[in-house]
Amino acid sequence: MKNLTYSQQINQKNILKLRELRGELPKFLSSYFIGVDHVLASRTKIAYAIDLKTFFEYIKASNPVYRDKKICDFELDCLSSLTFTDMNEYMEYLKFYRTAEGKMVTNNERAIKRKMAAVRSMYNFFHKSEAIFVNPAAQVDMPRLHDKAIVRLDVNEIADLLDAVESGNTLSDAQRRFHEKNKRRDLALLTLMLGTGIRVSECVGLDLIDLDFNNDRIKIVRKGGYEAFVYFGDEVREALEAYLEEREEIEEIVPGHENALFLSSRKQRITVRSVENLVKKYARTITVMKNITPHKLRSTYGTALYQQTGDIYLVADVLGHKDVNTTRKHYAAIEEERRRMAKDKVILRKDK
Repeated sequence: MKNLTYSQQINQKNILKLRELRGELPKFLSSYFIGVDHVLASRTKIAYAIDLKTFFEYIKASNPVYRDKKICDFELDCLSSLTFTDMNEYMEYLKFYRTAEGKMVTNNERAIKRKMAAVRSMYNFFHKSEAIFVNPAAQVDMPRLHDKAIVRLDVNEIADLLDAVESGNTLSDAQRRFHEKNKRRDLALLTLMLGTGIRVSECVGLDLIDLDFNNDRIKIVRKGGYEAFVYFGDEVREALEAYLEEREEIEEIVPGHENALFLSSRKQRITVRSVENLVKKYARTITVMKNITPHKLRSTYGTALYQQTGDIYLVADVLGHKDVNTTRKHYAAIEEERRRMAKDKVILRKDK
């Protein structure tokens, strides 16, 4: 795995994880996962496998016919045996249940909809291929999702956050011990995320060779596995250059991590969890009302870009949204404000 890129390494790990999960699922699902191989991302397939395991555990627990069978021995006809009522009962079950391992799980409407998406995908595949002739999963109404308020940093909070990273004044005594050692890295990382809107997975996956200062851009691997260029401004450039001066002095980097742009204190590629923790650490010092995560930094950038340009298609392209409606859904409130402002822009008659 030494010569593989970060995204290739992650993909290999996901493939191995999926194989492990498939061993716990009915054997007939092999054709399903092969069929959706080029449609779903590797992480999505893992999530679907986990959710389908929950589905078959429910069948095993609720139906006496399957109670004494191993899930891996279930036959395809178990799908045909379920009805519209069974599907609705399963959705009710998903609200609160105990796993086979004894863990209690509570799901909100979004989690239930996500888990039902896996069941629907499976049923649609076998129904479309005419392996089954009933599709009760397509008949049930999915949970109605309530809009969530979009959390983002305002202009002053962005400045306060970057000031907190630069000075460390708002940190605790324990946090300050590590601050001086990592502040250039943290400032470069947060400035890059706030200045480009890239995902945290895209950020940690960056290698040194992905930086192109001649064109002020980075090459990233987007969700779905395709490569894209994202451009950055002067503030990002300055923060990256300052960090790279320090990055060049780091010795004894863990083998296999020599090319990683952002390194942890252990001298290996920084992880998604570590970035989540450092964002939380600094954000808590400047706002207690907002739960700021790396994704909220992405929303902050998207909001700022849309406010400056008014171009929803540009925002969708820069953020890597395949469907502009996804972008529009996230920034609908801003669009509503722009429409409200439009009422005074066109004057029909001048004052006499």
